[in-house]
Amino acid sequence: MSTHIPDDPGPGDQCLLLVHTRQVVGQVRYRICTACAQGVITAVIIDERFRSTGLGTRALSHLRSRHPGLAWRSTVHKRSTRHLLRRMRIPPAISAAPCTHDHRRLSAPADPILASG
Repeated sequence: MSTHIPDDPGPGDQCLLLVHTRQVVGQVRYRICTACAQGVITAVIIDERFRSTGLGTRALSHLRSRHPGLAWRSTVHKRSTRHLLRRMRIPPAISAAPCTHDHRRLSAPADPILASG
């Protein structure tokens, strides 16, 4: 399930909820700019019990298929997520500066919603 994040400014902020048996077990937050053909992953949050199940790989693959033709980058610097992003060939964003179409900074949300396990 993918949706615009409520109370977040801008139409590019989106959240892909990861659901298992009708329970949210994680999320991927991202921004897209179709004019630049770029997507930026700003957060990857997965319940501990689902971290070694391939859920992160499936979620990022789903983003790529849902938004074909975008070049993906990431502002996520957590150790637990770096290996996933490297394996999926998603490089780090060179800077947190926004694209020329977005006047906000590309950064992770201050208080991500964590799924309880």
